Amino acid sequence: MMLRSPRQLRELGVLGMNERNANFVQRFNERRLYPLVDDKLQTKRLALAAGIAVPELYGVMETPGDTARLAELVANRDEFVIKPAHGSGGDGIMVVSGQSARRRGQYRLMDGSFISEAGIRYHATNIISGRYSLGGHRDQAMIEYCVQPDPVFAEATYRGVPDIRVLVFRGYPAMAMVRLPTRQSHGKANLHQGAIGAGIDLLSGRTVNGVFQNQPTDEHPDTGAPVVDIQVPHWNMLLELAARCYDLTELGYLGVDLVLDRDHGPLILELNARPGLSIQIANRAGLRRRFGLFVEQPDKRPVADRLAYMRAALHDEPSLSPVA
Repeated sequence: MMLRSPRQLRELGVLGMNERNANFVQRFNERRLYPLVDDKLQTKRLALAAGIAVPELYGVMETPGDTARLAELVANRDEFVIKPAHGSGGDGIMVVSGQSARRRGQYRLMDGSFISEAGIRYHATNIISGRYSLGGHRDQAMIEYCVQPDPVFAEATYRGVPDIRVLVFRGYPAMAMVRLPTRQSHGKANLHQGAIGAGIDLLSGRTVNGVFQNQPTDEHPDTGAPVVDIQVPHWNMLLELAARCYDLTELGYLGVDLVLDRDHGPLILELNARPGLSIQIANRAGLRRRFGLFVEQPDKRPVADRLAYMRAALHDEPSLSPVA
């Protein structure tokens, strides 16, 4: 594997964290707009008002006393997700995948372990107290539909639900990857917790490269299945949904997280005003160079026109491969 020097990476357009913060997050994301994405309840309402599909919301717990309503809120639902409304990095998300047939009052979590109703209520209380929120402020615990993953990623996933991150710059999809849960990530699609990121070619919708623990990979560490050359279903629809999220928020540097549900198709999971940079490793491509294709383009043109320009601009875009 060929290593690149910092100077070579800069020449190839690789974006670093300091440059990301100063030249993109601060420049293209007005702080007054952050609540639109930092508050997942507000994001969900925005998406619904715009006719964009999201996982169904079963209920919200705002005080520790509200947790006594847990059984009522999830009545007749064996599967559900509890998450903080103001969480980040996947922290605080609990995925319940069913109830134990042999252990009365025990719920099965996505990683195969079990938890009691009292344990779930305790976790919800921690969410409400602000344990997982941005800045440690008091929060709300959301209970929502548990996505049933499309089988396309079944062999390259350990237990959980894969999601697709599309990085949108000024309304133009600029880079994308699918995040595949592993044993290490406990079934969560979060790279910082040990999930795999597989870059997606924006033109074809096929996975092209993989990254695991910041190192290139072409197979899943648990299943051994390849993570490259997987065709993502509904790709054009996913790109359109991602581009539309710019019109929802007006955030110029935006991470759009989507899921493919077996029964409901593409759904918007959440939005992120500070998306990370590992997506460059997964795609073997630099974000600064990619952003340069769109920085001078009008951002108020129709979504279809923005997508047409993106496809035309990316035809001859070079990669960084091979790179470590």
